[in-house]
Amino acid sequence: MATDDTAPTGRITWIDLTVPDAERLRDFYTDVVGWQAAPVDMGGYADFTMHPPGGAPVAGVCHAQGPNADLPPAWLIYINVEDLDASLERCRARGGAVLAGPRGMGDFGRYGVIRDPAGAVAALFEPAP
Repeated sequence: MATDDTAPTGRITWIDLTVPDAERLRDFYTDVVGWQAAPVDMGGYADFTMHPPGGAPVAGVCHAQGPNADLPPAWLIYINVEDLDASLERCRARGGAVLAGPRGMGDFGRYGVIRDPAGAVAALFEPAP
């Protein structure tokens, strides 16, 4: 993942697609939209950042295993928040659900996956200080 950890609170900073066969979807999007892929070592397997030719990464295609095993096979947006724990608590209080997390992302920060009261899924991302 290559989130924009300098983006302001409330900004959508990344999008991932988590699926059982990331190589297949990597090849699909490479062929269909012209993205190029770069592997991201996940410790025993690789996920992929996807980018336009010569450009910076714009999305990720990930295996549904390891820390992503319980994520749905849908494009997942990441929205920057100031305080992840407080945002997850407010999600629950407002009728949403926390599906995963909070989880660390190394030096990038932390995230949690939520489902809003309408059933839509998104990730909330707190950049590292």
